[in-house]
Amino acid sequence: MTGSTAAVPIVLLLAPPVLAALLAPAGPAWPRLASGLHALLALVPVAAAVWLAALVVGGAVPTWGPTELFRVDALSALLAVCVASVSALAALLGPSVCRFRLFASLFAFTMLVAVTTDNVAVMWVAIEATTITSAVLVPLHRSRASIEASWKYILIGSVGIALAFVGTVLAYFDFVTLAGESKSALHWTVLMAAAPRMHPPVVELAFVFLLVGYGTKAGIAPMHTWLPDAHAEAPAALSAMMSGVLLAVALYAIVRWKAVVGLAGHGAFADRLLIGLGVLSLGLAALSLVGQRHYKRLLAYSSIEHTGLMCLGLALGPLGTFAAMLHLINHSAAKSMMFLLSGRILDRYGTGDLRHVSGLLRTMPVTGWMFAAGMLALVGLPPFGIFVSKLALLRAGFATGHAWLMAIVLAFLAVAFISLIGHLNRMLNGRPPAGVTIGEGGRWALVPLALCVLVLTVLGVVLPEPVETLLDRIVEITTG
Repeated sequence: MTGSTAAVPIVLLLAPPVLAALLAPAGPAWPRLASGLHALLALVPVAAAVWLAALVVGGAVPTWGPTELFRVDALSALLAVCVASVSALAALLGPSVCRFRLFASLFAFTMLVAVTTDNVAVMWVAIEATTITSAVLVPLHRSRASIEASWKYILIGSVGIALAFVGTVLAYFDFVTLAGESKSALHWTVLMAAAPRMHPPVVELAFVFLLVGYGTKAGIAPMHTWLPDAHAEAPAALSAMMSGVLLAVALYAIVRWKAVVGLAGHGAFADRLLIGLGVLSLGLAALSLVGQRHYKRLLAYSSIEHTGLMCLGLALGPLGTFAAMLHLINHSAAKSMMFLLSGRILDRYGTGDLRHVSGLLRTMPVTGWMFAAGMLALVGLPPFGIFVSKLALLRAGFATGHAWLMAIVLAFLAVAFISLIGHLNRMLNGRPPAGVTIGEGGRWALVPLALCVLVLTVLGVVLPEPVETLLDRIVEITTG
């Protein structure tokens, strides 16, 4: 599907964030108008992403641009819906200051470009740009800790993306030795077609660089060290975008390259690496949750845990890939909601220290119940969707003969479960600290977050046919 028919939804997906960024400097002159326009423009990509997903479910693969630079298959459509939706939540509920509107819009744009371009070099540039556009917002509320977190994020993220560049270059030169110079040499579809003829040692070495590089952005251990600090210091809306979809975008890049490695005949090599890093991420995160004392860092380590689970799923065959992509949807909804709720809690209590947050159900009843629902979803209890995706992942592990691995996974999940429920219990119950105002306040902001609870509940009860079709198509194009 090419031409003007495909161009309209793709342009509607990519243009509004750029327009919002261009209009952001007008905010100080017309603050209310600027905030409303920013939120309205953020909703347009959501509609466009759903439109593209509907086209893909119908059997089309929309493409647009010179040499079909932009191409939206099932994997792109799924990520586009997640990125656009979480970015819209952040625009609706985030700070109304000009700096946030400007860079949050550019941040959303770079992520949308990364998941819709067919060119892996452009994808690399876009993911590199996500670091720049998001890092400047980490110290939105300037403090020594937030500035340090921002620099740490920039330095570690830049090293990671440099390694991903090395992997991309290795794969490119291997392709050129086979097929010669080509304008489309770095298109994912072209690389997939050439993959069976690529040289095994080069492909494996390239994937190591790519996995470590993009894994740094995805928060995979041991490259995760920037993530807890950045999430603890960033404004809640930025944390929602970073944890809800930035990690997923980096994982998207890994999925794309893993498909190339699989067609090159080295899928088992990639699977072993993903299993090793997945278990390490899951274990490190679970143990870090035990003694955690900051609820935003708690959520950050939970993100590392869930990224580890998705890495494991990607290494467990078609059923595991299906489970990993379903988990990605659930995690995007749950974690973006939880970080935005944590922002409300921080505003009310004035601290991120878990030891000074108690009586949440008495202080902010609706926020407290929604926070509890989100936490129960994250630990994998029914009727929420993460229960289904975790169950599918475990089933994939046993089906592929990884019984001992699943036993280790269950042990780490049990540690994470006990830790998170314990922290949640202390936050919800008890007597509120002296001086904390009682009363919900700003109830309208909870309405869009209630949609996240609805999504998690629906995916825990039934898998809608369009979502199942998208996931099935992703399995087809990434596992052959």
